Amino acid sequence: MPELPEVEALAALLAERAVGREIARVHPVAVSVLKTYDPPLTALEGRALTAVRRRGKFLDLTAGGPHLVVHLARAGWLRWKEGLPQAPPRPGRGPLALRLRLAGPEGYGFDLTEAGTRKGLAVYCVHDPEQVPGVARLGPDPLDPDFTLDGFAGLLHGARHRIKGLLRDQSVLAGIGNAYSDEILHAARMSPYRIAADLTEEETAALYEAMGTVLRDAVERSRGLAAEELKAEKRGGMRVHGRAGQPCPVCGDTVREVSFQDSAFQYCPTCQTGGRPLADRRMSRLLK
Repeated sequence: MPELPEVEALAALLAERAVGREIARVHPVAVSVLKTYDPPLTALEGRALTAVRRRGKFLDLTAGGPHLVVHLARAGWLRWKEGLPQAPPRPGRGPLALRLRLAGPEGYGFDLTEAGTRKGLAVYCVHDPEQVPGVARLGPDPLDPDFTLDGFAGLLHGARHRIKGLLRDQSVLAGIGNAYSDEILHAARMSPYRIAADLTEEETAALYEAMGTVLRDAVERSRGLAAEELKAEKRGGMRVHGRAGQPCPVCGDTVREVSFQDSAFQYCPTCQTGGRPLADRRMSRLLK
């Protein structure tokens, strides 16, 4: 799933290549992708794209008045294109979900695609991004200069949730998902199962520092990359996420995994849990 650094890079790519250009056509190809009807997508056509910004894991494209807001979900992606045909794409069973073509003979624009059968890619055409429920409930952005250690400590105060889940909760912090929460907790040398409210001042400060460092480093590594290179960069930059069975790059211990019904997280026992492996409920069920 694209998270804060990848969406930030996509926003920068569109800001560089598309802002200032007129939107010629917007073609929704997959029936399920469009979540709004007023204003229609045609309200974007003939308008210049004036700004692109990231809101958590959402892309917000402004065209004068209307906004095109995109959430890529688990398997969605944005593919910058040159030489798009004038003719609208035909609906089919392929991954193409929406095409936006900019005006001009170059055929510049982008496709939104989604792999797999579980469809979560969502597109909204709205007058105000706050009309998108997922945007309206976003918590503070962890890379906002105004997001301080005191503000972070306030979010943890009284939160009887495991820190792994709290970092992923978009209403608490905007933009962090499964992968980067694994990386942040590893950098902070903290168990994913720690209760947020139980962290000491020193642990809270270490987690805040790790969060900023991991995310800023990932954003910097992604800067200037083409859209098709971002996924490989994300995978290559991970220390524990997606690396179960491999040695931890810090201590050499074997990276372990805990699996759930539709997701899994990875961690290093030596760095994060005092050498104690966490129970994997999937394996526990198999042993019964």
